[in-house]
Amino acid sequence: MSPFTGSARRTEEWQHLKVGRDDGVVTVTLDRPDKLNALTFQAYADLRDLLAELSRERSARALVLGGEGRGFCSGGDVDEIIGATLEMDTGQLLDFNRMTGQVVRAIREAPFPVVAAVHGAAAGAGAVLALAADFRVADPTARFSFLFTRVGLSGGDMGAAYLLPRVVGLGHATRILMLGEPVRAVEAERIGLISQLADEGQAHRSAEALARRLAEGPALAHAQTKALLTAELDLPLSAAVELDAATQALLMNSADYAEFHAAFTEKRPPKWQGR
Repeated sequence: MSPFTGSARRTEEWQHLKVGRDDGVVTVTLDRPDKLNALTFQAYADLRDLLAELSRERSARALVLGGEGRGFCSGGDVDEIIGATLEMDTGQLLDFNRMTGQVVRAIREAPFPVVAAVHGAAAGAGAVLALAADFRVADPTARFSFLFTRVGLSGGDMGAAYLLPRVVGLGHATRILMLGEPVRAVEAERIGLISQLADEGQAHRSAEALARRLAEGPALAHAQTKALLTAELDLPLSAAVELDAATQALLMNSADYAEFHAAFTEKRPPKWQGR
């Protein structure tokens, strides 16, 4: 995301998300606990726009995505989204589905690591949001449910058929997306869907600790590592190693690379500047 803007101004208040900022760590909370944080059209749009704004600002060094109350996110609101889509024509449905995909792309393309803090239900779109994150920190109550086939839709919603096989393998992804059965924390950790298993009730605290560790590290190196992990998923080896070479040549001109050498020579921790 380019940092250059035209007439667009910084959003002072996000009406459909709870957003906190603390020295480079941004915390985004889905805040409809009475509805298990079910997503609305407005929440999708706010999340898409917030990620784009943070990517332009370059002030975020890590982001934690979590949910208020008993669970992470139960997916799209049955009344406000599923009911409404039954009244839409094809053009409107395409606009909606493109918007949900734009949220996933915004998570994957953001120049900072995204950590999902998962407890309780991560269902439907909620499961895909967690899947799109760079890290999934979950407690033993977490259960991931890709429910799309259970409502008569393709399991490949919002990029799930692209991302999930790359995280857990084609065999597990086929079973999970076809059957729509919940994947509980123990299995999710075993197949690689969970990055870190936290103690019960500690998912958000553990996710924040990880985000703080990332934020205090070399932000430019993290951003480029994330970009290469995404870009090289579909590249042949020859193109991937060439992209690696070009990236390293650029980073070897960075202030952070020089700072590492100075810190090593002076026997002190490096002071990362993210440039």
